[in-house]
Amino acid sequence: MNIPALIANSESMIVHGKGLLAMDESNATCNRRFADAGIAQSVEMRRAWRELLLTAPGLSECISGVILYDETVRQESTGGQPFARLARDAGLMVGIKVDTGAKNLAGRPGEKVTEGLDGLRERLHAYVAMGASFAKWRGVIAVDQTQLPTTACIEANAHALARYAALCQEAGLVPIVEPEVLMDGTHTQARCQEVTEAMLRSVFEQLARQGAVLEALILKPNMVIAGLGCSAQNTAAEVAGATLQCLRRAVPAAVPGVMFLSGGQSAELASSRLNALHAANAPANGQRPPWTLSFSFARALQQPALGLWSGQTANRAAAQQALLKRARCNRAALLGEYSAALEAL
Repeated sequence: MNIPALIANSESMIVHGKGLLAMDESNATCNRRFADAGIAQSVEMRRAWRELLLTAPGLSECISGVILYDETVRQESTGGQPFARLARDAGLMVGIKVDTGAKNLAGRPGEKVTEGLDGLRERLHAYVAMGASFAKWRGVIAVDQTQLPTTACIEANAHALARYAALCQEAGLVPIVEPEVLMDGTHTQARCQEVTEAMLRSVFEQLARQGAVLEALILKPNMVIAGLGCSAQNTAAEVAGATLQCLRRAVPAAVPGVMFLSGGQSAELASSRLNALHAANAPANGQRPPWTLSFSFARALQQPALGLWSGQTANRAAAQQALLKRARCNRAALLGEYSAALEAL
């Protein structure tokens, strides 16, 4: 295990003013989004969409890397160039989603555990040979106001995340550790914070047990927000305050970067809350905060572009400009410069 190289790659992922473009949706998820947008659900249309994203001009000004799916990393551009090479040539680091999805947790109705550890060591080495330098594994935690999640669900997902992280570092990949407390439901922000803190504490306990090197991994958590069905929705400043309090209580300072997921937030809300997080986490008393805060967004970057593209070649350039606009809005948020005026441009 080359720890200095892993640390160097993790630092390249969180370079100032840049985030990650997550384009690692499974085929089923991608097809559902295509269906909603009136786009044919086929291998070729998925390939065309991913090529559109990877070839957006100037993307590397705001994006340090892209997270690909297994199908994507094996696809090629219309010119015959593997997508991983296309990304690297555009100045983007290449990551890969390596879990095989969340499955029902036995004996725990309404809860899931992410699978994919079987054969993972061999798959990781294959992805390294394809050009990947980091990986991602997502654990999903359903939450309600009183019963969910159970301790069994938290611990099962934390254990899987930690074993994945250790295997990644052994293979020379920086692991993105993604414990996501879902937005679905009517739970309050306070309940989300309670569950998120419990999940993060369990994750870092398991990471320590598995010998993962904290300086060579990236945390990708949810922001602390009320459920979508909750009647009390919080301001961006309130989201930032609760999220940072949660991180300070549960995340070791050794972790170099925290790259937030968007988790179904609208593009504008995700940017606004990211901007508030930057403002709330500004250096105080001459001391820098312990981690770099950034983003690793999927829908909050892609959705406006997907709606414009609609599967039509004639809309390709306009869709790429929509993607770039969202990337620039989020770069501005990292610099504390995001505003409603940017949305009007």
